[in-house]
Amino acid sequence: MGRDTTTGRGGGRGRSTAPARGAPGADRTEPGAPLVLTEDPDLLDDLLRLCAAAGTRAAVRPGPPDTAGWESAPLVIVGDDAVPRVRGAARRPDVLLVSRAPDDPGRWRRAVEVGAHHALLLPQDEPWLVDRIADVAEGAGRPALTVGVLGGTGGAGASTLACALALASARRGRRTLLVDADPLGGGLDVLLGGEAAEGLRWPAFAGSRGRVGGGALEEALPALHGLRVLSWGRDGDEAPVPPDAVRAVLAAARRRDGTVVVDLPRRVDTGAAQVLAQLDLGLLLVPRGLRPVAAAGRMAAAVRPVLRDLRAVVPAGRRPPGGPDGAGTARLLDLPYAGELPREPGLSTAREAGRPPGHDPRGPLARFCAAFWDRVAPAAGPDGAGA
Repeated sequence: MGRDTTTGRGGGRGRSTAPARGAPGADRTEPGAPLVLTEDPDLLDDLLRLCAAAGTRAAVRPGPPDTAGWESAPLVIVGDDAVPRVRGAARRPDVLLVSRAPDDPGRWRRAVEVGAHHALLLPQDEPWLVDRIADVAEGAGRPALTVGVLGGTGGAGASTLACALALASARRGRRTLLVDADPLGGGLDVLLGGEAAEGLRWPAFAGSRGRVGGGALEEALPALHGLRVLSWGRDGDEAPVPPDAVRAVLAAARRRDGTVVVDLPRRVDTGAAQVLAQLDLGLLLVPRGLRPVAAAGRMAAAVRPVLRDLRAVVPAGRRPPGGPDGAGTARLLDLPYAGELPREPGLSTAREAGRPPGHDPRGPLARFCAAFWDRVAPAAGPDGAGA
């Protein structure tokens, strides 16, 4: 006997409900809900459990797929038992074939028959399937353009530039997250004047494993100056955030389009490597002078194996006698030159008054950041990511 139901969060083995076929709402597929086609009760319970783990609902149909549900669902998951009933359906993208039989050489042949792009085997492919379901549920498109800012030496101004870049991105109407990846820094929420703002900080995510929902993450973070900020707590005794949790949180941050700006630590440990691997490009601040350039060179050598696109930014300042200009400094490091970071008059005074770096859109720092986004973002359009 077939079932026709839409299940919500918490669906799991033995907990499915079954409204009668033709009951009101039974044939509707909610936006973002995958369509599940199977009459295998064990497989169905597994799939409902995975949908619940992805934070979404599943529309379940017995028998041949109805035209509306088959065409409108963002993702169709076909149980191996349902292949004979799906063979005549119109071809469409985003179809997955799922089986629980490990020794089945014909699985890929049946996937081709129903137009499936993947033939998954449970339980080993469960993590991949949960990620795919959650991507669909969140409407995931292109990942956010993710830019990291790194000081070639201590005190180079990386946190200042990261904050100003995030403000400039938000000012352009882009969804923007600012991520503080340096646990030994002073906290970017402080730099933004929002240390008392409500919302979660890094220690709250120390236990994160697997996938973190992008929408849930964003809603949980403090909202400051039109952007969301992930910073550190104030308790020095808090447990460190494991690298796996760092990876999961940053992956969630960049999953929903827009812009993510990361203030990077001046070391490449396991956690920092997880962040570097997810960046689209990095900006290395290189103060003028032989020692700063030498220190920046060591930093560049440490991050370039992980970060392919690293560009030099040279803060404005007096050039040492006979020393190179900004472009020449970048050439010494064999890095593309991203420009000269201008001085911002009154920056310290503004910070004491609770105004973040780059708050004045007509100021030199904000203009530098706006020009940067004009160069790196337009290829993707107003809401996309590009480099």
